[in-house]
Amino acid sequence: MHELAIVQELFKLCETNAMKHKATRITKVEIEVGRLSGVEAHYLQSAFDAFKADTICSQAKLIIHPKDITIQCNECGTQSILLENEFLCPKCGSNSLEVISGEDMYIMRLEMD
Repeated sequence: MHELAIVQELFKLCETNAMKHKATRITKVEIEVGRLSGVEAHYLQSAFDAFKADTICSQAKLIIHPKDITIQCNECGTQSILLENEFLCPKCGSNSLEVISGEDMYIMRLEMD
């Protein structure tokens, strides 16, 4: 479960940001997780909740925003959001696509005291 390693890195980033802003605790962590990132949101939530004790995030709530897959067709140039994991251009049917977004995970916002 690589979600545990991700959560450990998330705690480190939170601690670094809290020290930078002279905060003593993080109350909310908002992240965006792309559908193609390989991160399972429910496992990430479970790992966060299980291991947040004794960290700067011990009282924090994790908010996960899923990010859709945005593609651009190399044939017709159409940019689209894929609602299914069917990698075909919805306009022309081509499978020559470039993924524009939906592969990454980002920290969007930290709330701290």
